[in-house]
Amino acid sequence: MSKLTISSVVLIFIFLLVWFSDQQQKYAQKIIPLVEFSLPDRQGKTRAISQWKNKIRIINFWATWCPSCLKEIPDFIQLQKKYADQNVQFIGIAIDDPVSVEDYLSFIDINYPILLAPSEGGILAKQLGNIVSAIPYTVIVNHKNEIVFRHPGELSKELIEKQLAILFKSQSKLSNHHKNE
Repeated sequence: MSKLTISSVVLIFIFLLVWFSDQQQKYAQKIIPLVEFSLPDRQGKTRAISQWKNKIRIINFWATWCPSCLKEIPDFIQLQKKYADQNVQFIGIAIDDPVSVEDYLSFIDINYPILLAPSEGGILAKQLGNIVSAIPYTVIVNHKNEIVFRHPGELSKELIEKQLAILFKSQSKLSNHHKNE
């Protein structure tokens, strides 16, 4: 292959990568309603996502075999503790074998609910906007039951706090608007 052909292929690849990233970002900003779903928790009790409907929900799809997933969890534990009084609820959805999940959780004290979805988790993540089938995958749901943020891949503590600040600010404006009516 000539250098010109290789350069052309590389340029096309870069263009497609940039275009796909742009499309993903536009899609990630689109607000979509949260579908109702129920999954078993670690004790086998079925938990409906609507159980936390009056809270800002940060729903994270993860697995024990995913290093990026495990790297996020300590930040999620800290943020759950920090924002619990502000009506924020983290919810982990393990797309993994329940035995592996229990083994991992025996070594870490998670302060938020873990739901189990070993086979249907991937389908549910797609319903919640995971168009690239990434793991970890996180969505943020506002008080109106709308998914207002989607993030495939590892999510930083700073980005979560930025998204929460946006939600708190919009809630504050909305409640001030209602007070003035």
